[in-house]
Amino acid sequence: MIEFSTWDILRNLLLATRWTILLSLVSFAGGGAVGLLLLFLRISMRKAARIFAKYYIELFQGTPLLMQLFIAFFGLGLIGIDVPAWLAAGVALILWTASFLAEIWRGCVESINRGQWEASASLGMGRLQQMRYVILPQALKIAVPPTVGFSVQVVKGTALTSIIGFVELSKAGTVVTNATFQPFTVYGLVALIYFALCWPLSKSSQVLERKLNVAHRNH
Repeated sequence: MIEFSTWDILRNLLLATRWTILLSLVSFAGGGAVGLLLLFLRISMRKAARIFAKYYIELFQGTPLLMQLFIAFFGLGLIGIDVPAWLAAGVALILWTASFLAEIWRGCVESINRGQWEASASLGMGRLQQMRYVILPQALKIAVPPTVGFSVQVVKGTALTSIIGFVELSKAGTVVTNATFQPFTVYGLVALIYFALCWPLSKSSQVLERKLNVAHRNH
């Protein structure tokens, strides 16, 4: 029987961690782009655009991410579309992330005093100009902490992609466990790596919240 040292186990897990980080970055960047589009639709003057964005958000927030991954991977396969696991994982996570970021950002935009909209409109600004020059710069300060905080959920969400065969950290943990028969050691290291990825994000969210003075402090 081949003996595996703790370093052998850790090295293989760290190699898989690269894919967890990459998938998280792709999901967050892509979700941010789609989420920004949804934000503009959600606060649009056009009723059809608002309704589309509303039901999109409700659909993706109201259904499990696991089910969305299944549909992206197995569902499309049933109709003859062969989708690689990495593509299905990326698309599902981007669409899921977008639904949450759009709502986070909508709340931040709507927290801006209505007088700001009226004042900028009185200067002859169009809707896009109002958003670009007046509303978004103010909303950004409010949005940064919850946005950074949500990135933790994106990192954790990548673990579910193992169910469709994408080899990221949690999937690698299962593979290494089957090879080493050391589940306690393997999953203990997996947990520590996830903690190392998520804790700095959580902490930075708290620091940014205090720094930007958007926390509800107890005086």
